[in-house]
Amino acid sequence: MSIRPVHSWREATRVYTQPRVISMLFLGVSAGIPLLLIFSSLSWWLIEAGIERSTVTYFSWAGLAYSFKFVWSPLVERLPVPLLHNRLGHRRSWLLISQLAIMASILVIANSDPQKTISMMALGAVMLGFAAATQDIVIDALRIESAEKEFQAAMSAMYIAGYRVGMLLSGAGALYLASIFEHGTGYHFLSWKYTYMSMSGIMLIGVVTTFLIPEPVSEERHENLLHSSADYFKFLILFCAVTLSFVLAFIYLNPSEAIHSLTSGYQGVHSALISFASGFMRLLVALGVAAMVARFLARSGIVNMSMVSGTYIAPVIDFFKRYSRMAIWVLMLIALYRISDIVLGVISNVFYKEIGFSKEVVAKYAVTLGLFMTLAGGFLGGLLTARFGVLRILLLGAVLSAISNLLFMVLAGVGNNVSWLMVVVTADNLSAGLASAAFIAYLSSLTNISFTAVQYAIFSSLMTLIPKLIGGYSGGMVDEIGYANFFLATALMGIPSILLVLFLMYREKSGAGR
Repeated sequence: MSIRPVHSWREATRVYTQPRVISMLFLGVSAGIPLLLIFSSLSWWLIEAGIERSTVTYFSWAGLAYSFKFVWSPLVERLPVPLLHNRLGHRRSWLLISQLAIMASILVIANSDPQKTISMMALGAVMLGFAAATQDIVIDALRIESAEKEFQAAMSAMYIAGYRVGMLLSGAGALYLASIFEHGTGYHFLSWKYTYMSMSGIMLIGVVTTFLIPEPVSEERHENLLHSSADYFKFLILFCAVTLSFVLAFIYLNPSEAIHSLTSGYQGVHSALISFASGFMRLLVALGVAAMVARFLARSGIVNMSMVSGTYIAPVIDFFKRYSRMAIWVLMLIALYRISDIVLGVISNVFYKEIGFSKEVVAKYAVTLGLFMTLAGGFLGGLLTARFGVLRILLLGAVLSAISNLLFMVLAGVGNNVSWLMVVVTADNLSAGLASAAFIAYLSSLTNISFTAVQYAIFSSLMTLIPKLIGGYSGGMVDEIGYANFFLATALMGIPSILLVLFLMYREKSGAGR
């Protein structure tokens, strides 16, 4: 379960000079650009356009594609891209397709004014989330297949560094560009349109990198591609049908209204919890419908059942066979480890704007300073993980992440204070970078090379599902309980992950790690 520590600091730092490690920097940039264009930069745009805070945080659900990417990760794992597969290879052809889709989705958002066509903007955000999640599937698999486990911590750190540079471009860069393009005070649609068009162009960094890097060689994956074109096409039809059934069920089978009518007398934190519970039930209903459709189509003989079994069932069985009784505890840690910072991150830009910080101040400190602190934390996390092992650094990251959230309570009290903003941003991003580097290395160590894309997609999907579901309600929660109590709640959410890491450390030390 753990990654082998190296024996010297010199050996730990030498891995950063490897070309395959350096390439992760540029792919990280490509992966980091879409994220803030869905979350913080888009949130600022929507707030500036006069959209309600609760509606703004609902837009974060466009990022739920990251949490469900395990559903279509088998397509990415097994389906060859026509025409491009023989020219670029399996991973690079999928990478190029996803990057072009990202650029197109950003342009859809760029041409949508939320005051007039907010539904079109929502569609563009969902498209962007889907395309960006697909790119993540490919990059994660490519990273794991390109190097041995001893290099994974450094590759994770370099990937996070590039990811944060991409976030800098789409975060601070977007805010700076929007302020440059605007004329006078108030809301200006064209300033945001030109900003998002610029972000689409910056994605060419990823496209160029895709053409320059070599295709990783994986004999295990080659064996998985031994199916006919007809089987792959039928598998694609199955995926489209199941996806459509999920979307229609989520839109039209909504129990939320009935639940709210029965609980209309509740207020405060109870109302926030009821909203989350009703939304979660809506999701479960849609998933249930999609599962029934998938089961019906699978049994009807439309698709090759051995292919379906090898695609969805085999990776799960493999994981439970390898980790047996510890599998549930590992999955619980994955589901809860990032909950504190992801839930808080959904509303952070809204918070900064509402307590009086300008776009320029947020770009300079919350995004730019935050980037450098995350880079420092990421490289430190990579080095410490390589030197001392992954679980110890996971514990350190979990503790620091929970504590740093408490500092937001202080900032909520002092208000528009740049000094405190710098303190909070420094602590929050340093701890997040350290925790992320260790956690990505940990997830990488859990995968089997035969099911790289699928298993890693499942892990990373589980990592973000609960936090993003809760994050979508963060605006309503703040309306009910206020910012200070909300930040306290996010800090307390980190306690279960601390306890789980301590438990896994105990099991590993006692020799019962599996």
